Amino acid sequence: MKFFLLLFVCFPIISSAQKLSTAEITRCKMQAANVTIYRDNYGVPHIYGKSDADAVFGLLYAQCEDDFKRVELNYIEKLGRLAEVNGETSLYSDLYIRLLIDSSDAIADYKIAPLWLQKLLVAYADGINYFLYKNPSIKPALLTRFQPWFPLLWTDGSIGAISTGGVTEEEVKNLYTGNRTASTYNPKKFEEISTGSNGFAISPKKSASGNALLYINPHVTFYFRPEVHMVSEEGLNVYGAVTWGQFFIYQGFNEYCGWMHTSNNVDVADMYAEKITGNKNDLEYLYDNKKSKVEHKNIALRFKKGDVFQTKNIAALYTQHGPVMTFRNESYITVKSSNRMMNGLIQSWQRTKTKGLADYTQTMELKGNTSNSTVFADNKGNIAYWHGDYIPVRNTKYNWSKPVDGSISETDWKGIHALKDIVQMINPITGFIQNCNSTPYTVSGASSPIKNNYPKYMAPDGENFRGINAVKVLQNENAFTIEKLITAGYDKNLAAFEVLMPALINAFEKITPTDSLYTLLKEPITLLKKWDYHVAENSVATTLAVEWAQRLTTAIRKVYVDEDEPDQVATTRQFAATANSTDLLLPLVKTIDALKQKYGTWVVEWGSINRYQRISNDMNQAYNDAGKSYPVPFASALWGMLPSYNSRYFEGTNNRYGVSGNSFVCVVEFGKKVKAKSLLAGGNSGDPSSPHFTDQLLMYTQGKFKDVLFYKEDVLKHVERKYKPGE
Repeated sequence: MKFFLLLFVCFPIISSAQKLSTAEITRCKMQAANVTIYRDNYGVPHIYGKSDADAVFGLLYAQCEDDFKRVELNYIEKLGRLAEVNGETSLYSDLYIRLLIDSSDAIADYKIAPLWLQKLLVAYADGINYFLYKNPSIKPALLTRFQPWFPLLWTDGSIGAISTGGVTEEEVKNLYTGNRTASTYNPKKFEEISTGSNGFAISPKKSASGNALLYINPHVTFYFRPEVHMVSEEGLNVYGAVTWGQFFIYQGFNEYCGWMHTSNNVDVADMYAEKITGNKNDLEYLYDNKKSKVEHKNIALRFKKGDVFQTKNIAALYTQHGPVMTFRNESYITVKSSNRMMNGLIQSWQRTKTKGLADYTQTMELKGNTSNSTVFADNKGNIAYWHGDYIPVRNTKYNWSKPVDGSISETDWKGIHALKDIVQMINPITGFIQNCNSTPYTVSGASSPIKNNYPKYMAPDGENFRGINAVKVLQNENAFTIEKLITAGYDKNLAAFEVLMPALINAFEKITPTDSLYTLLKEPITLLKKWDYHVAENSVATTLAVEWAQRLTTAIRKVYVDEDEPDQVATTRQFAATANSTDLLLPLVKTIDALKQKYGTWVVEWGSINRYQRISNDMNQAYNDAGKSYPVPFASALWGMLPSYNSRYFEGTNNRYGVSGNSFVCVVEFGKKVKAKSLLAGGNSGDPSSPHFTDQLLMYTQGKFKDVLFYKEDVLKHVERKYKPGE
């Protein structure tokens, strides 16, 4: 059964920006007059506006100055219009988005949004459109006019967060091209454990000053979030990281409190196996012994082909649960989810003006956070953790990690859990909180929530080695300062090798000295035996261990047995306990051979091949060994590295180059006055000709932080440029 009709309707590609009207230009100029932007000596924009809307206008103008390309791309993707830029290769990426997010719903929400929110949304659009008006040399790839309803395409401000219950883009493509047999379900990839974020909170009982501290450490694609500061005369004074195109600080702090979001795997989207019968245009689905018509909805996907646009119309199918997204085990699968809600945007803004735990908890009651956990600290000494806040209530007799029967009301959601009922921790006795995209049942060491007290679907997250490492470093220190928390966050222990390396050495020691394999591996194994599992720039053992372990990931992945979120730690331990000598030793032989082939020797220091390079602002930078690069003494979070640095080889390179991991890092102490230090990957500007393109690059590779300029008197001491939008 195919659900599409291809119409060869052609439209010429037009790239010029839509002109602002005289009235719009006048409005923007008046708003720009109310805004002052101070760029400090690291290029960080400090935006001061008379009103909150003025600050939003200035923020978006400043973002576009730094990297309009990324601002635009985030919205092209969320609108489901990538194929209009990339061509047919992105058609089903667009369909994947459009099945779940309907822009007409965002438009409808904008029309009923509270007036204060509408003002912010208009200021958001005006800030971008005014930038394009004042910078005609900037040629948008597609979006020549930004609309105030665009941010309402998100749920919780996390632009890339889409909840599909586990249905993949490939499955959607297979279904809507009639290729049922090719639809396969792939469980969560092992490699995804290498991404994510770290959040730590320290209570006064474990700090040297008696103040609470917060460690903010998102792990994302490099250059995905710049560092910004927003201030208004309406009580706004907030600092932190913002995803390109957001009009609010996503992870950051104000005078009273701070918040760090870490991605979680709370079940917020479910798959339903539907009983659908009938012919193509007359389909029905069964629900409580009654049949209802399957809704047909046309989704028109435009794509670029040469110098024209063409349109492919997809006849998308929907039941009461949501869009039909795949076909598994002789059943059509629908997905029930919430990938776009106004409350998520409201919550994201209101949290930036909260004044402590009580205020922050009140914003959580909006239940607009569908993809993140929150680590929190305030100036009254409170620390807290919430494992999400939007969690549907379900019948616990079903396994919600798999498709459930869509033909019975027993599987319907029964509302949304009250905030008080979700997994959380407020002011633990242990005095610390950590979350590294791992289970919430270890967030506070011995004070952590008890797993059996909660439904399984509420926190299916497994443990990972970052979580193991974080608990160790946080519980061992009782007099934290900003500097000591930075040191903890930059702990270089690779906890995974505490499990894997003994298994390798044990396998080697079972070989007889007369075996040729013994002779080949004796020297490398001797080196690995002396290794302390810590990354170092001059460490040959790190190179051997990481290159070897990467060859094991497929084998480790095969022993996943849990039906829910894989527990990386338990799985790795199981693999290490059951792997035979061949499973462990042959990958090391291959590693040694590969190193010799590339470098002429297996004795290769980690820093000589694990490099940082930023030579262009292309989304897919062409890394090359001839270009200038810098050694990085970090490794992937996959192996338990807290300062995550995910690097890989590229076509034509012998070196590995970093692409994601630690991006914006900030440590905050909440006393009578806020103190903070921060660090950003590369620099705040996306312009290669700017001094702020790489001015934090060496600092990044060395873990050296700069002082955050939060108070205006400090900002004014370090002003590189002062101006109004449009000047």
